[in-house]
Amino acid sequence: MGEIATSDRQITLFYSSKSLRAKQTLAYAKAKGLPIQEIDILKTKLTGTQIVELADRLNMVVADLVNQEHPAYISNFERHNFSTNDWIKMIQHNPEIMKQPIALRGDITILVATPTDIIKI
Repeated sequence: MGEIATSDRQITLFYSSKSLRAKQTLAYAKAKGLPIQEIDILKTKLTGTQIVELADRLNMVVADLVNQEHPAYISNFERHNFSTNDWIKMIQHNPEIMKQPIALRGDITILVATPTDIIKI
């Protein structure tokens, strides 16, 4: 069992409050009356275990959770093959570079590409 608590009755949404897609996803979910637990990754620091668990749930490696096209990544880092622990530290210190929003409900986890994806979960 992982560190992230999930429920079949509620969607847990990991998102950045600065992300337009995340804001649209939240607004869409609320308009549809979906029960949402919001976790703003800019305000709530994720643990290394949570980051690894999110990657595992998405069938990704931690490096794939990093948006290397994000301006904060481009301005602060060079493209490089880091260790998993280095990627975790990068996400913890620069949460805006993590791909998001990520929605969880029960055993289902998705990386939300468009706001309407939230109803797939």
